[in-house]
Amino acid sequence: MSTASLNTPTFTLDGVEIGFVAGQTVLQAATRAGRYIPHLCWHEEFPAHGSCRLCGVKVGGHMVCACTLQAAADLEVESNTDELNGQRKKLLQMLFIEGNHFCPSCEKSGNCLLQATAYAMGMEAPHFEEFYPDRPVDASHPDILLDFNRCILCALCVRASRDVDNKSVFAIGGRGISSRLLVNSESGTLADTDMTLQDRAATICPVGVILPKRRGFAIPIGQRRFDLQPVSEPGPGERP
Repeated sequence: MSTASLNTPTFTLDGVEIGFVAGQTVLQAATRAGRYIPHLCWHEEFPAHGSCRLCGVKVGGHMVCACTLQAAADLEVESNTDELNGQRKKLLQMLFIEGNHFCPSCEKSGNCLLQATAYAMGMEAPHFEEFYPDRPVDASHPDILLDFNRCILCALCVRASRDVDNKSVFAIGGRGISSRLLVNSESGTLADTDMTLQDRAATICPVGVILPKRRGFAIPIGQRRFDLQPVSEPGPGERP
């Protein structure tokens, strides 16, 4: 089986030939070919970040990130294996316990990439002891709510605000378990920034950190993107 056209260079992903063009990464080429490699911090609009490690694959017995690995002719890539999926499941379990992710009460449920990926990897429980962090919610902005307790440090909002909106509203600060999302204002609150609902940063969050006010559950549970189609079957517009 192949997703490539004649005279197109290919690599193999779990035994399937994937066509690519020069400059594409393995994750980019696989996604455009409709082949799923789990990921959280990668977004097709931005250069690879490589922070979540969820897209780790094996090439020649060595672990590499599919989002940064340049596609090359005759490359043999392993992704959908019990070993790799088991590692991804552990990473997801750790992400769930490092934040407060209570899916049934979250506005993002059904449209959350973290939740959908956990389903895809067969995660049924956090497994580890929850940290229950206490990060104050920022409701200072008239139109936008920030719940820092759900942040997975993908830095997508940081990149969107900096590279698309030209505002640099967000930053990542701290180290290790103390790392967290920060607001770049004198008060540290969103009200003292020029962020608006029209900003790319306002819609790019893959979880439930950045939410519009007064729009809760506008799309009913059961009718949302990942309610209708698993994340492993990407549809038009691979990400929000």
